[in-house]
Amino acid sequence: MSVPAAAPPGQPKKAATAAWIGSALEYYDFFIYGSAAALIFPKVFFDESDPATATLLSLATFGVAYAARPVGALFLGHFGDRLGRKKIMVFTLILMGVSTFLIGCLPTRAQVGGLAPVLLVLCRVLQGISAAGEQASANSMTLEHAPPHRRGFFTSFTLSGTQGGQLLATLVFIPVAALPEEQLLAWGWRVPFWLSIAVAVVGYVIRRKLEETPAFEAQQATGEVVRLPLAVLLREHWADVLRVVGGALIASVSTIFTVWALAYATSDAVGMSRSSMLWVGALANLVALGAIPAWATLSDRIGRRPVYLIGAVGSAVAMFLYLWAISTGSYPLTLVLGVVAFGVVYSAANGVWPSFYGEMFSTRVRLSGMAIGTQIGFAVAGFAVTFAARIAGPDGDDWSSVALFTAALCLPPVIAALSARETAKIPTERLGERGAREVPQPETVTA
Repeated sequence: MSVPAAAPPGQPKKAATAAWIGSALEYYDFFIYGSAAALIFPKVFFDESDPATATLLSLATFGVAYAARPVGALFLGHFGDRLGRKKIMVFTLILMGVSTFLIGCLPTRAQVGGLAPVLLVLCRVLQGISAAGEQASANSMTLEHAPPHRRGFFTSFTLSGTQGGQLLATLVFIPVAALPEEQLLAWGWRVPFWLSIAVAVVGYVIRRKLEETPAFEAQQATGEVVRLPLAVLLREHWADVLRVVGGALIASVSTIFTVWALAYATSDAVGMSRSSMLWVGALANLVALGAIPAWATLSDRIGRRPVYLIGAVGSAVAMFLYLWAISTGSYPLTLVLGVVAFGVVYSAANGVWPSFYGEMFSTRVRLSGMAIGTQIGFAVAGFAVTFAARIAGPDGDDWSSVALFTAALCLPPVIAALSARETAKIPTERLGERGAREVPQPETVTA
């Protein structure tokens, strides 16, 4: 086992910054699709004569990207562990920017008929493949650059970047959603997608200057890079892959909050405005930008498992309260509980999982393990929106059944955390080893 050299001064901050900015830009692309799938696409790409079915099909296209993500994880995870983290980070960002820009250029159903949703699905698949490698490569990059005693804090920047991207997507969609219906459906919805070309350019400039991690370079220098990371992963880490799959189901909370709850609140059953509900998401994500690193810092002190469990168990309860608040039609109550549920409680699990999952694997298979495990779980989470639409009944207003469904999806993450090892204080070079022991870390450090 080779011991990696220490990261150059300032490199942990550079890696975390690149992860934050890249993830924000990448997930801006990914999340504008979610807003459009709930508010726009049923009327643009599907048959308006049956609004309920059109909404269901539109939400299903949101889930298509999650179905493509496990395939992308196999491909990108393999090359990330073979060629390095940096190359995958650059590739995923460019792919996401191009595929999202193309969505903004697609013809509508009124123009080309049934070909329109087919092209939409193809672009969504490319988005899913890109997202499959984004978080795993960024998490691996930041974890391997971070000081051992602050891995939780530094890796959390990937997820706070994701929330930043979601916030940006929401803020862009607020003025778009406020356009008159005719202008919105004619051209307004395309603008946020066209802006993604800037995403690809900015992301490329930022990430191409980032150095590869000391841990991966040490492997290359000693010839320890494996030819078939997947074979090693399944032979030595299969139980941890299953834990990550179960843990990744916590993302169902995000998809239900972001897509289904938005569609429900703006439906005829409740009648809240599009703009007001988009502000709920914006404020929740703004709070999450501070909550995620705070929870992650706490996990560096008390461990990953307790903080993650707070997020998983708390989300099951908080989402029930949030959907109930929507059902009352009270916007102030919905706003407060939405911020608490998504901005604070869910952030506990969301801020810790990058380090918690990444620390389960050795450097040889870390990117593959995180990518494959998370993307299989995220695939289920993506289609949770479609299942929720079915569970909600023909009128789409059975919120309590959706809340129970969301709570059930929080159970596997709880089981995964309870069965996992605590890894917060294990040295970076010993991560993924059987019997690796914790080493006390200094209390006062500098980045």
